[in-house]
Amino acid sequence: MSEAKFYRSVYWKDDKLVMVDQPKLPGAFQTVTCTTVQEVAKCIKDMVVRGAPAIGAAGSYGMYLAVKEEKYSDSAGLVKALANAKTLLDAARPTAVNLSWATKRILELISSKTKQDVKSLKKLVLQEAETICDEDVAINKRLGKFGADLIAGGTIEKPTNLLHHCNTGRLATVDYGTALGIIYTLQEQKKNIHVYVDETRPRLQGARLTAWELQQAGIPQHLICDSSSGFLMRKGMIDVCVFGADRVTANGDVANKIGTYNLSVVAKENNVKVYCACPTSTIDLNLKTGDEIEIEQRGGDEVTGLTIDATGGQIAPRGVPVCNYAFDVTPAKYVTAIVTEEMVCYPPFEKSLPEAVAKAQARLKAQREAA
Repeated sequence: MSEAKFYRSVYWKDDKLVMVDQPKLPGAFQTVTCTTVQEVAKCIKDMVVRGAPAIGAAGSYGMYLAVKEEKYSDSAGLVKALANAKTLLDAARPTAVNLSWATKRILELISSKTKQDVKSLKKLVLQEAETICDEDVAINKRLGKFGADLIAGGTIEKPTNLLHHCNTGRLATVDYGTALGIIYTLQEQKKNIHVYVDETRPRLQGARLTAWELQQAGIPQHLICDSSSGFLMRKGMIDVCVFGADRVTANGDVANKIGTYNLSVVAKENNVKVYCACPTSTIDLNLKTGDEIEIEQRGGDEVTGLTIDATGGQIAPRGVPVCNYAFDVTPAKYVTAIVTEEMVCYPPFEKSLPEAVAKAQARLKAQREAA
């Protein structure tokens, strides 16, 4: 299995966007470079880069690449080009709100600075993309501390057992992670923990990515098939479930990787706490409930064969009809709490989520005014 020194999964180097090529893992640790917004959109759609915060970061650099080499007679032309780039990027993966959040943030910033010349505005786009990435790392570490405070460590003989779904770590964010960031923080606090890793069909983000990350970090783990999680809970082998989110609506409904809903229902049945970990940029207060979220459907080849990175491995009859929703929505009643970088949000989420978003906006405003 490939080993690699951890560094950012999305970063700017030599005037290019560089990202970890995630479909190659765990067999090989490689990177891809993008020089156009079209390449960025394709990498997002094909899940070369994945994880809501990571694709938001990639999208922000994609906005810069869209205008980097083009010539504009005035700022209005630049703003129009950014708006077109936003439309292209947002369509690449519609469920995760961080992508549209990042592109909107850049478009709104530049639209408010149109008195500046085009060269200055281009520079500002790149600076804002870099700021978004730097903020993501800091936010994840703040979030990790809030989450770790909720989870007591066990003993060497009986560690605290966490069940983790999908991948929410350094590969799913710019660095550190959300739900896995909580696990990394628990490790840093020297709490005795052990992680059961859901394989996460059909793309196996748990088996390929989370298991690899935990190996790199030296955190004790066992990989399990998705369908065994309920049995482990019934046997008392799971103390807490943790996962991330691609979008959280105003009432606390959580859109996340397919299988999260099943996991949360079974957890409640077995009195296991369920913690969703996400930055406030994942909270969409414009949607009242999860029923309003557009759920992406992906190609059938992800289900019928082990075709990640075109490696083949057919496991179902060719031509069989496939229903392949990439995400599901977990109703708020199955979520114990939503951990953000500002606070731990408890029910009623209609009150606590806006409070967290307001705190984040106030902190960002204060940082900008102090700069």
